[in-house]
Amino acid sequence: MLLKETMAKKVAIVGAGVSGLTSIKCCLDEGLQPTCFERSDDIGGVWRFTEDVEEGRASLYRSVVSNTCKEMSAFADFPYPEDFPVFLPHAKLLEYLRMYTKHFDLRRHIQFKSTVISVRKCPDFSATGQWDVVTETDGKQNSAIFDAVMVCIGYLADPSVPLKSFPGLDKFKGQYFHSRYYKSPEVFKDKRVLVIGMGNSGTDIAVEATRTAKKVTLSTERGAWVISRVFDNGYPWDMVFLTRFMNIVRNILPGRFTGWLIESRVSRWFNHANYGLIPKDRRVMREPLLNDELPSCIITGKLSVRPEVKEFRENAVVFVNAPGAEEVDVVVFATGYKASFPFIDESIVKVENQQASLYKYIFPPRLEKPTLAFIGFLRPLGAVMPVVETQARWVTRIFNGLCKLPPVTEMMEEVNEKKKNKLNWFGLSFDEVLKTDCLVYMDQLASYIGIKPSVPALLLQDPELALKIFFGPCSAYQFRLTGPGKWDGARKAIMTQWERTVKPTRIRVVEDSGNFLTYLLKVLALFAIFVGIFFSFN
Repeated sequence: MLLKETMAKKVAIVGAGVSGLTSIKCCLDEGLQPTCFERSDDIGGVWRFTEDVEEGRASLYRSVVSNTCKEMSAFADFPYPEDFPVFLPHAKLLEYLRMYTKHFDLRRHIQFKSTVISVRKCPDFSATGQWDVVTETDGKQNSAIFDAVMVCIGYLADPSVPLKSFPGLDKFKGQYFHSRYYKSPEVFKDKRVLVIGMGNSGTDIAVEATRTAKKVTLSTERGAWVISRVFDNGYPWDMVFLTRFMNIVRNILPGRFTGWLIESRVSRWFNHANYGLIPKDRRVMREPLLNDELPSCIITGKLSVRPEVKEFRENAVVFVNAPGAEEVDVVVFATGYKASFPFIDESIVKVENQQASLYKYIFPPRLEKPTLAFIGFLRPLGAVMPVVETQARWVTRIFNGLCKLPPVTEMMEEVNEKKKNKLNWFGLSFDEVLKTDCLVYMDQLASYIGIKPSVPALLLQDPELALKIFFGPCSAYQFRLTGPGKWDGARKAIMTQWERTVKPTRIRVVEDSGNFLTYLLKVLALFAIFVGIFFSFN
């Protein structure tokens, strides 16, 4: 009891977006006292659309829709309403965050229009682990002492525009800007548009530009595998792809074979070679490029894909290994963002090459006390919400002394190994250090907390639930079945997630003649498996 009383109580949280909101809730769940500082006048972070770009805050374009479906994007103890669309326009996702904030009474812990100026160690930090947090509100600075700090600002506010990488750009007479400043396609009306960068934002913008522009070109050096949100049998891609069973299969196979399986699956939609999209390095996994319209735009001539830019001219651009120049009026640099934490001294955490020395993407390993945590500073293959919630649940239990970090040498060894970003012999390898397999990562953190579901144990106690967990979508509700923070509604949420998925699309009720045949095929398949197992032991 004495240990718990001497551990962190007052927690400063920087940012009231997705990561900040769930951090407030997790602090409250663990009996901590959170104060969240939000520089704008409302919650939502990246998901709150504004017509103007606000300094220090991520910016959305008007048409943004989530790349992960509502069931996989839900917080573990707060499912989306069943009538919400499967993939969420930004306004619906913001509505969900407002519902979450109201349901758990989080707003009273947020100080709006409060910018964090600095986070510094107190003089007695080695003994107390406390921080001096300086904030500014209405031009007035205030200082307060906190027992711990959670940084929840993400990395989508400081655009990266490598102008020196494009010879001749200083002579270009057209318009150019970073994708951060894009809001709607009207800006491209009757223009010849070039989008540089083939991430999700760049591709979205290029596809949207085809509606108003005279000509649209998408330039990519690396290429990408493109998938649709609508996957097998019309179900969301992530509910089909991100299952425990499929994840085990992917991670026990040699890396090259795993890559080949993914390549074969995404190529069922269309042959990427014919569209000039095949990734340059197939050994590593980029984030999936989710776009339902790109192949159609290419095949109808509305959009063309080109290699990287060689140089700019006054009113044109020259591409690598391409004859001649192409006239261009507007250039959009969809070239990503620079991560930074300007209010924290670099001696504590320094971002280099888009990465920082953080244990499990969260803790600076050399701090004398584990009282500073970064939430959401990673790029998971899957939804962000469940990942940052699991991070916050682990962090708050470390703050109150119920979980422990390993020795510094062990943490540093893992951090340094992670920085090398070596190719894995088995399973997936990623092209950037910040990217990670969300299922493996969440299971790691969940095991530290004591909330990871045991499929073998559930097979004995609740076989139906065990099969849903193993073969079905790995939604966040699984991490509320047991242990600290257990939620009585978790089982029901898992058992009914498919019903909530089809609810908004089955408004017109029709007879489904395929149900019986599907059921029959499943029964026959199971029978064949049992027969095979029986004869293998005889």
